Order: sequence, then C-alpha cells, then structure tokens
Amino acid sequence: MRRMSPSPGEAMTMLACFALAREPLHHNTLVPELIKELRNLNRPDILVICGGVIPPQDYPFLYESGVCSIFGPGTRIPQAAVEVLDNIEKSLEKTRQAM
Repeated sequence: MRRMSPSPGEAMTMLACFALAREPLHHNTLVPELIKELRNLNRPDILVICGGVIPPQDYPFLYESGVCSIFGPGTRIPQAAVEVLDNIEKSLEKTRQAM
C-alpha cells in the first residue's frame, strides 16, 4: 500500500521555508543546528524563520547564522506574511540567477 503523506525527510525536500518557534533560550542552539542540517541536505534554499519570545540581543546571532526573519510577540500577521513572501521571492530570484 502506498503511503499518502511524505516522510519527514521527504517533506524537508519540498519546503520553501521553515518556521521555528520554541521555548526561550533554545533558539541559539537549535537554529544553527537546523541550518547546518539543511546545508548538509544540500538545501540552503530553504528559508529559516524564527518566532516567539527571543531576546532582541540574540537577533544578530540568529541573522548571522542564516535566519531570514524573526517575529516576536505582537507581530502583526499581515506584516509577517509580506516579509515572508518577500524573502521567498528574493530566494527564488537568487536561485534563478544561479542557474
């Protein structure tokens, strides 16, 4: 019988972006590990987005690690949606130019 939904590994190959919202203090270890694993899977094109309670002083580290957007508490959904779509468009353009 054929499986109807993709495995986690298969799902990772289909993503355009990956959003991560975790408990405070885990972002500085989990996010770099996630980005490293995406690179190991040869998927640097998958955008990583963080949200939740993240101290603003940690934002530079996360951006340097490869995060494209960070949304803290109170972020308006329309604002976040526009930023995510803009980041996806920029990533697609970069991929097209590399071809």
